[in-house]
Amino acid sequence: VAADTVPAGTFPSFMAEGTQLCRRGEYGKALACFNNALKLRAGDKHCLVARSKCYLKLGDTENSLKDAEASLQNDKTFSKGLYQKAEALYTMGDFEFALVFYHRGHRLRPELQKFRLGIEKSEEAIVNCIGSPSSVKLENKEDVCFISRQAESKIANQKLQNKLTKDQKWTRKQQPVRNPKTERQLLGELYDDKVYLEKLLKDEDLMESSTKQGIKVGDLVLSGISYLDTRSEFWQQQKPIYARVRERKLRQQRRIRDKKRNPAEVGRYIVKSLEDIDMLLTGDCPQESCKKAEQVLKTIQGWSDDEVPNKKELIGNLYSRIGNAQLEMGQMEAALQSHKRDLEFARQNDLPDAVCRALGNLGRVYARVGRFQQAIDTWEEKIPMAKSSPEKAWLFHEIGRCYLELNQAEAAQRYGQKSLRSADEGGDVEWQLHATVLVAQAQVKLKDYRSAVMNFEKALEKAKLIHNEAAQKAIV
Repeated sequence: VAADTVPAGTFPSFMAEGTQLCRRGEYGKALACFNNALKLRAGDKHCLVARSKCYLKLGDTENSLKDAEASLQNDKTFSKGLYQKAEALYTMGDFEFALVFYHRGHRLRPELQKFRLGIEKSEEAIVNCIGSPSSVKLENKEDVCFISRQAESKIANQKLQNKLTKDQKWTRKQQPVRNPKTERQLLGELYDDKVYLEKLLKDEDLMESSTKQGIKVGDLVLSGISYLDTRSEFWQQQKPIYARVRERKLRQQRRIRDKKRNPAEVGRYIVKSLEDIDMLLTGDCPQESCKKAEQVLKTIQGWSDDEVPNKKELIGNLYSRIGNAQLEMGQMEAALQSHKRDLEFARQNDLPDAVCRALGNLGRVYARVGRFQQAIDTWEEKIPMAKSSPEKAWLFHEIGRCYLELNQAEAAQRYGQKSLRSADEGGDVEWQLHATVLVAQAQVKLKDYRSAVMNFEKALEKAKLIHNEAAQKAIV
């Protein structure tokens, strides 16, 4: 198939398939999907970021960086592109530049936890490389220049190529001798590959031979060893062996200390854990979010009521988060059970806000699986608890939508009008649009076509006002 052939499929289908393959760890197949998607919609920034993530997982940092930069070409404030560029630079060992882009993203989107975590890990990596600022003494010398690790690496490689001559033996540039045990810890599974490449260096005939493309085998072997040396240095800088040993000791101390937890420690652990769970769910990682929530739930259930005064409220909160993650994964029955547990804990402990939350979530699951009457009953119980105008607009709209699915058009129209009134009170154009469309659809079923046309026209104006092109097309 020619490289420029238009693939059979749609952009959303290729994106969805690529994302699914990525989650399963099939990065090569995912890459092919994103390539096809970009043939259909060249320069799409969301697809470029997705492909950049793929390249990063495959170890192709150069292409990962190119795609991340391309996603920012028309929108320098695109937060996903900024984060992906920072991640690519960090993986390349360009910690200083990565820090710049993590900071840039954090200024634009301070509510996103991932930028703050990026800043922390970049600063830690820089300190591991050069020590803390107080330990570094700057001297004023001539010819001081600012150069990135990428540029530095390219210059070093160029010098190495210039030094190689036909008369040279295939020998490695002398590296600091490192304990094999230490190197194995740093490289992990890649250590065996490095040992194999080093054995190949001893075969002079093989090193002098060339591939079909005319590249010297010796160059390829040296390039591979050089890459593994760079990786070894990178992991040493990012988290030195002594730091890992220290971490193990700290973990042991923590386990001992955990038996005598004080309230401040418990509070910090809970807040941090809930932040991580929410971050994973909003970052399209429902499986990891669910796993983390289940781990935290198990930990908290093992603590006494004295250590966690609001233990039952917290357990319900975690069941709610588990249910939301299960819903995203399509595990409907499991999600239903988790939200029912949340509701049970909330009622047992007389927590009206938690009851309101659980009823809302239960209704969502019932509606998703087509049990519309149960969704209506659940949500109608929640109505007196709804406080804000946007919450009421959403609630009335969802009830009306369920009545429409049950072919009870009069009830659907009535709830659509309630939703519209709440949206008007809050000045929420988005919900004004949804409510008006619902009313119009109910009027079509009631054969009140004149009113339906009038409401569809109102909805079209709302869609234009908020630049919702998909809604405009659907309404037209």
